[in-house]
Amino acid sequence: MKTSKFPLHPRYPERICWGCDQFCAADALRCGNGSERTPHPVELFGNDWFDWQNGEPADTVPDQSTAGADPGQHD
Repeated sequence: MKTSKFPLHPRYPERICWGCDQFCAADALRCGNGSERTPHPVELFGNDWFDWQNGEPADTVPDQSTAGADPGQHD
């Protein structure tokens, strides 16, 4: 069985349907997976789509060392 590797940052994602493992050209949808091309995640969520965790980009996840601290409390 041939296993295809899903590209994280394809050069021209708009040219391909990403709905199945066939990766058909946008104007030649062979699998019948709907009548529209399935967009690549980079088209929907941006270049950092793969780094997201729990719906947030990895660089915006709160620091656990300050979680729950009172923001009005000063040392």
